[in-house]
Amino acid sequence: MAAARAGDAAAEEYLLAKLRPVVLRRCSRFLPHHADAEEAAQDALLSISTNLGAYGGRGSFLGWVTVIASNAARSTYRSMRRRAEDSHAELPEHLDPRSTSVIAGTRLDLMEALGAMERQHPTLVESFVLRDLGDLTYAQVADELDAPLGTVKDRIHQARRFMRERMAGGR
Repeated sequence: MAAARAGDAAAEEYLLAKLRPVVLRRCSRFLPHHADAEEAAQDALLSISTNLGAYGGRGSFLGWVTVIASNAARSTYRSMRRRAEDSHAELPEHLDPRSTSVIAGTRLDLMEALGAMERQHPTLVESFVLRDLGDLTYAQVADELDAPLGTVKDRIHQARRFMRERMAGGR
């Protein structure tokens, strides 16, 4: 990583090749359709490459990568949703979003619930995404967010409760 940050192109290429499966797995948590996850992963890897010099060492490198991958996946979802809305596609009347993908393979239930949490409780989103979708430990999340461990645990607890209620049909 140090060599890649110093501008060694071969080291950067090697680092990105090693990160690619990790980033793709992270994006697949949001976007199970492989082509969509691939698109988000490519965007994330480009962002990682572009901003490698900006990684300041606060929190873990894996946490930093997870934030970028999660943001890229969510951005890809929002972009696909806008395209679907702009196309005025007809959706089936009795659609179960937990098992049916109408926006190119996304987990509609998860993405809609995350969007609602972002609107209603924005302080909870990042902790939840890093822990439950990014698979970071509580300590890694606290490091990444530069927040006390107790605060992170409380945010994740609140976020999980919100997501359970929202995905169970509560608004």
